[in-house]
Amino acid sequence: MTDLLAAYDAQVRTAVAERLPAGRELSWDGPLLRLTGGFRGFVGYRDLDGRRGRELDELIERTVAFFDGRGESFEWKWHAHDEPADLPDRLRAHGFVAEDLETVLVAHAAALAASAHVPDDPTLRVAELRTAAELRELGAMESEIWGEDWSWLAEDLIARRAAEGDQLRVFGIYAGRGAGDRLVSGAWLVFNPGTEFAGLWGGSTLAEFRGRGCYRRLVAIRAALAADLGYRFLQVDASPDSNPILQRLGFTPITTTRPFIHRPD
Repeated sequence: MTDLLAAYDAQVRTAVAERLPAGRELSWDGPLLRLTGGFRGFVGYRDLDGRRGRELDELIERTVAFFDGRGESFEWKWHAHDEPADLPDRLRAHGFVAEDLETVLVAHAAALAASAHVPDDPTLRVAELRTAAELRELGAMESEIWGEDWSWLAEDLIARRAAEGDQLRVFGIYAGRGAGDRLVSGAWLVFNPGTEFAGLWGGSTLAEFRGRGCYRRLVAIRAALAADLGYRFLQVDASPDSNPILQRLGFTPITTTRPFIHRPD
């Protein structure tokens, strides 16, 4: 696990700088990578380069002032092994609100693709979603699942597909046997060029279609694609619901992560 965590820290945590999403702008403040634009801003880093105490508070204050000056909410992506240990308390003291804890999981793509067992179900069909209409169908499905407007996700994926091309691959599962099939599950795969890692994102399924292997199907097809393209590892930030499923499939937990969100006054 130690080797996997070291590889994740070195290769994944600032990999977005090498595949800047559409509509985003990148800047740095010391070790901090700052992304603006999109649904909300983002702050990431490999480590904080030994910053502690007042020096760390000043870095947090500058970051808050930077995004507040833009009138932009942003996420500070904290990991459980980050130093110093009091970083979450310092973020809360500066007005950040913690969201749900997720588990960072890693698997070997080729081994997962080879071992994946998905039950046969002729009423479910996996398809790659490429057109704007298909991605907006995914946004509508996510809105139905979560009970709020997720149309922003479709527009984000459309823009990213236009800018990143096949570095972002989106898949869905349709229920039915022909015309009028209903999109019931969806997920996407993000490649990190120059690294050994591809990232799994999404994985939501309409309530009435859960328990039929949709999630496992989407994991299997993305694992096979990543392995075919030479990526060694798959990485996912898993919710408490997804975590046990992914561990049963062969993923290893390496750390936990929590978004800390700051909104402008």
